[in-house]
Amino acid sequence: MFTLRPIIKFFIKIGLLFILCISAIYLASFLLGPPPISSDYVTILYDNNGETLERMNGLNEHIELDEMSPYVVDATIVTEDKDFYNHFGFDIKGIARAILKNIQSGHLKEGASTISQQYARNLYLTHEKTWVRKIKEAFYTIRLEMFYSKEEILTGYLNTIYYGHGAYGIESASKSYFNKHADALTISEAAMLAGIPKGPTYYSPYNNLDRATERQKFIIQLLYDEHLISKEEYESAQSEKITLETNHLDDPFASFYEDVVMKEAQHILGGDIESIKNGGYKIYTTLNRDLQSKLEKIIKDNMADDSDIEIGVVAIHPANGAVLSLIGGRDYKKSSFNRATEAKRMVGSTFKPFLYYAALENGYTPSTMLKSEPTKFTIADGNVYKPKNYNSYYAYKPISLAQAIALSDNVYAVKTNMYLKPETVVQTARQLGITGNLPNVPSLALGSASITIDEMVTAYGIIANGGKEIESFTIKKIINQQGKVMYSRPNKETKQILDENKTFILTHLMTGMFDKKLNGYMQVTGATIIPQLTRTYAGKSGTTDYDSWMIGFSPKVVTGVWTGYDNNQSIQKVAEKKIAKEVWAQFMEAAHPSEDDSTFIVPPNVVKANIDPETGKLATPNCPISRVTYFEKGTVPTEKCQEHFPVQEKKKVEEKTGDSFFLKLFELFKKRIPD
Repeated sequence: MFTLRPIIKFFIKIGLLFILCISAIYLASFLLGPPPISSDYVTILYDNNGETLERMNGLNEHIELDEMSPYVVDATIVTEDKDFYNHFGFDIKGIARAILKNIQSGHLKEGASTISQQYARNLYLTHEKTWVRKIKEAFYTIRLEMFYSKEEILTGYLNTIYYGHGAYGIESASKSYFNKHADALTISEAAMLAGIPKGPTYYSPYNNLDRATERQKFIIQLLYDEHLISKEEYESAQSEKITLETNHLDDPFASFYEDVVMKEAQHILGGDIESIKNGGYKIYTTLNRDLQSKLEKIIKDNMADDSDIEIGVVAIHPANGAVLSLIGGRDYKKSSFNRATEAKRMVGSTFKPFLYYAALENGYTPSTMLKSEPTKFTIADGNVYKPKNYNSYYAYKPISLAQAIALSDNVYAVKTNMYLKPETVVQTARQLGITGNLPNVPSLALGSASITIDEMVTAYGIIANGGKEIESFTIKKIINQQGKVMYSRPNKETKQILDENKTFILTHLMTGMFDKKLNGYMQVTGATIIPQLTRTYAGKSGTTDYDSWMIGFSPKVVTGVWTGYDNNQSIQKVAEKKIAKEVWAQFMEAAHPSEDDSTFIVPPNVVKANIDPETGKLATPNCPISRVTYFEKGTVPTEKCQEHFPVQEKKKVEEKTGDSFFLKLFELFKKRIPD
């Protein structure tokens, strides 16, 4: 016969067990005593010398509850936890709903945090979404509620919550957003601030005023619905036009770099960025403060105030990929969009080193000759592709690979790409860490792909370090509030992904843009900045109608500079076309002390030979110019140049043919400089 007695007994036992567990938790909480309430919660970033990055230390000023506007107190409670004064630290109904949703989804996504729980999390815990963290949070919440009054908890919460843009606590937020003390906040201003902590980036009025205003009006409505403000106050607050403080960021030093650090920390620690900023971590970064300061000054000196042209710069150490300095735009206050890491722009001829590494892998040498002249290419779909050189200048004769890369000859590049097949070049770019869309077309040789600056700089870093795999990074170590090392970047041995001989040869080929010995039908592409350079660099410039690039390196620093307009308008002004090269040259010189004598190391299986740049053959004493060029053993040209006469014979020929006039005229044409 069915009876309810066993079921009733079962539930009684479960109930008693639950009461016993709760009692044990409260007893343990009581025995542990009051948890310390400390304001030392702000995450601090350090540069590569272990010095604090002051601006990243956040803004915080502790004030008492009676020093705050009652409107901000009410707005915070009604927004975050309307039953704050009535519960014992937990929203039971909310927790039940959250548990049900978590069980249904199979993931720990939903939460029902009260002000007490949020305060406990901000003070003592990380923001990872795990059951262990939730249990610890519950213990701390009980202890806070057990040993501190509601007013003390609320005061602590309002002094520690993050309001975005480096402002922690209501007093700092009030000054940062409205340039006034927290006790002077109006209903409208208080509602605006109360809406920010849920998503300090998302609801920041500086980032999106419309979105922030919509949430502000929602909170004003809540205040009215809960009878915390009168109808007259409600109507006045809804119509009030607030004025934001324009100088809300006191010092924008390294702001773009900080954003990159926070995103990397989020990847390492999990959770959201605002929680990490408010988590009391010590984050040790790779930033070189001195180089960053110099870079910011160089950019300011080279960019006109009345222009909207933008810039992105990344500098890394080629040995390991450590980001030494980074700029994502010319004014963080006006736009926090990071053009160094987020903007994909057409890379132009800066893509050519990837093409020419593939060429070296497939039989090319620095002396491989191809004719530079207007050329039509019939592609797979039957269409005709006709690339053009800068200003339609051509040699109208064969030129060497060394000269082609120094002059950035487009016809040579497309011929090479067609010979190798575009998929070969795509594969090489992938080896170098390029992850974006790479069109499998002939024009890929000329940089028709859109790639971020940091990805291009990292790829050049692989070339700079002799072909070893690296990835860019900004964080060396993270320590939590309790002193535990949460992350330490491992010093793992780098993997050789490119042939070191061919990589060195490519590097030396890339020094050609700064060597006037390779002048041909036009001057080398780095001619305008050669006078500024005091050491050997390798690099490549690139231009499209809308983008200007310069990427280059020494054995110790790789730097990439991009300039262009956010709206993709064409770069028309001559001065603006020069910015990328000028900033690059000035920064690279600033990055190398005069006593630095580091040079690119020649691998054992690479040899050098004196080559006539005009013919690509071994130079003779009769050649007016010869240049030291590197080859893999067994690939050095064996033919000597037969194009040049001894000086006496040359004069006789000139007198006999009248060629001296034409030779002088030709020299004038050699003054033409590509962009």
